[in-house]
Amino acid sequence: MRSVEKLQNETAREYAFRAITENIISLDLAPGTAVSENEISGFLGVSRTPVRESIQELHKAAIIEIYPQRGSSVSLIDSQYVEEAVFLRRVLDTAVIEEACDLATEEDIRQMEDNVALQEFYLTSNATDKIYSLDNAFHHMIYAAAKKETIYSMQKTIMIHFDRIRTLSMLAVKDKKIVNDHRLMLNAIIARDKAEARALVEKHLNRYRVDQEELIKKYPQYFKTE
Repeated sequence: MRSVEKLQNETAREYAFRAITENIISLDLAPGTAVSENEISGFLGVSRTPVRESIQELHKAAIIEIYPQRGSSVSLIDSQYVEEAVFLRRVLDTAVIEEACDLATEEDIRQMEDNVALQEFYLTSNATDKIYSLDNAFHHMIYAAAKKETIYSMQKTIMIHFDRIRTLSMLAVKDKKIVNDHRLMLNAIIARDKAEARALVEKHLNRYRVDQEELIKKYPQYFKTE
């Protein structure tokens, strides 16, 4: 596991859940990795209870497998769960970006412009971790501009299935088109062009299909087989 800093006013339960989740998404806790309550609680400096509760919640979302009397492990990537997560993301993101075309303020657009400019900068230096973080922030900004931040927060757990694919894609495929997609999506918001914005989101999310085929070949140990 990599270290995750505890946020101010964050409860032990919230911290444990966020730290475990971030390590799963970043693949520091890779698919198939054993998960130990004792080790994680010691590493994070919290009691076992918030760690156990976090593991149980992630188990309900099929992110962690629990084997009675044998322990727990991070689930392998299941293509069906990825498909369902992408379906939800597509339904939400296409509707939300249309709202953003109507509601985005000059300040919202300025923040998105700064974000995309940084993505383009880090792309030249191949700073994958920076781009991934900025990618998440960019999509969050669109939800914020559309006044839909609660929805953004509610869908984060199921998106872990898709987020692991995104991480692998950043590491292995290194598709520069992702950053360009964000630039075009921002341009559509600025132009208040709902049809173009919606089409760009569809194209953006459909890229994972090609990526996943390549990723399964490169990292077969990370994927669930039929």
